Amino acid sequence: LFTHLQSEKSFTEPRARFYAAEIASALGYLHLNNIIYRDLNPKNLLLDRFGHVVLIDFGLCKEGIKLKDKTDTFCGTPEYLAPEVILKKPYDRTVDWWCFGSVLYEMLFGLPPFYSKNQNEMYERIVHQPLVISSMVSAAPRDILSQLLQKNSAERLGSKLDFEEIRDHAFFLSINWEKLIRREIKPQFVPKLKNDIDDAYISDELKRQPINPGSLFPGPNNALNVDNDFVGFTFVQPSALEIK
Repeated sequence: LFTHLQSEKSFTEPRARFYAAEIASALGYLHLNNIIYRDLNPKNLLLDRFGHVVLIDFGLCKEGIKLKDKTDTFCGTPEYLAPEVILKKPYDRTVDWWCFGSVLYEMLFGLPPFYSKNQNEMYERIVHQPLVISSMVSAAPRDILSQLLQKNSAERLGSKLDFEEIRDHAFFLSINWEKLIRREIKPQFVPKLKNDIDDAYISDELKRQPINPGSLFPGPNNALNVDNDFVGFTFVQPSALEIK
């Protein structure tokens, strides 16, 4: 998603709304399973061959976090950190809705809401600077952004009923959530691919990276590398001797 956003600078409201609905649905599912994601940003959002959003990279997830539970690990991507994380205060699931608001803002305006090349200045802005929303977008996106990017997490949209509050906001009035879950809403952008293994949208830099052959064929010869938590997955962690 980051690549397309860089190329197009910003998305139209309908396109941003569609992506945001799929992202919110994914976060809602994680929260339903008592998991907070903590690293939502455009680089962790891929588009599949049909144009639907796929959430990736669960390395910073925290399990066992119920609606009002808190944790305090400092983690995430700087541009999307919630104020309470920057201030190193205990935080709850609402950090995901702050990140969600930041990503939606970026989809509509091209940059995260408090962006600065200077990280310390950016943190200062996130914690203290009032949110400014351009009138270039209509009232509904302005309203949901103002509620998602509420610096006080107790007043943030999603703090009481979690995903239900996001789902029921006027910004998503045109979304049929049942159809969305069944992937029956056609994305505005669908990648033009020749076949299932067409890698035209994969960067040359990634294609040049060497493959660890052992990860492709788990078996008796590299049994020490098999991770039983991910049976059926093709990636296997290289042994210490293979890591350079």
